[in-house]
Amino acid sequence: MATYLVTGAAGFIASRVSEQLLDRGDRVVGVDDLNDAYDVRLKEWRLARLRSRAGFEFAQQDIADRAACRGLFERGVAYDAVINLAARAGVRQSVENPWIYNRTNADGTLNLLQECVARGVKKFVLASTSSLYGGDHPQPYSETLSTERPLSPYAASKKAAEVMCYTYHYLYGIDVTILRYFTVYGPAGRPDMSLFRFVQWISEGRPVTVFGDGQQSRDFTFVDDVARGTIAGQRPLGYEIINLGSDEPVVLADAIALVEQLLGRSAVLQHVPRHPADVLATWADIRKANRLLDWRPQYEFRRGVAELVDWYREHRGWAKEIRTG
Repeated sequence: MATYLVTGAAGFIASRVSEQLLDRGDRVVGVDDLNDAYDVRLKEWRLARLRSRAGFEFAQQDIADRAACRGLFERGVAYDAVINLAARAGVRQSVENPWIYNRTNADGTLNLLQECVARGVKKFVLASTSSLYGGDHPQPYSETLSTERPLSPYAASKKAAEVMCYTYHYLYGIDVTILRYFTVYGPAGRPDMSLFRFVQWISEGRPVTVFGDGQQSRDFTFVDDVARGTIAGQRPLGYEIINLGSDEPVVLADAIALVEQLLGRSAVLQHVPRHPADVLATWADIRKANRLLDWRPQYEFRRGVAELVDWYREHRGWAKEIRTG
């Protein structure tokens, strides 16, 4: 039985990572500051599921607070690895408040790395983002492409975290796996992400905001696949950056049409100008994940969206009130 520190444990991806670790008999110390970046009811729902599980402990702390971060390593627990999934996420929101993104994503990562050095933790996994690839590269995006020109403060803060991870690998020999996620979706997902919004808006007869003409495409990746790949990233690799995506981009307009079909309702589309920080397309080259992690996605897009729709219907009483603006 291994013991993991999982940050952002009440978050969308980290909660599933924690559940999958617990399923295989590991111990998880989860940390989350339960901030109000989006409706806290989603975080509380995910956290309640974890709290009911044997082997799970929770600490409400902010990893960007150095003293609080140090306290996570003074609990009398020896961590086999740190899985840093705590983050301020979202491209457009980061343009409005870049400071909080840098604080959580860059400073928080630095604090954790420093504590790993002090406590002898040899494995570190960092959640990063496909947003680093920007908009000018050939597709599918390979990990070897330049990420020197991020288009948003969110992407820039994740780039800073990646670079700091390499520095600590070089100086202290920490084994680091960086996972660049591509548009993760699924039940109890983030309400600022397109698929959660589409399901809610179409279910409730609200206008569906479409940025641009709806022909942009995204490499939608189901959350259980991403969680499985994140856990696979625990294996010793030295220092590696690895894409986790579906390798099957979907045009946004087609995603809306699928949600309409699954819900049996038509969408009222409302087109607005595309945000300059948004990219037109994402598409992951996942050959490296297959080679190093023995990982490929298992969820077909329709199946994954159907699970999101089923979750929404089950929890519609409160999910319909979640702020998605």
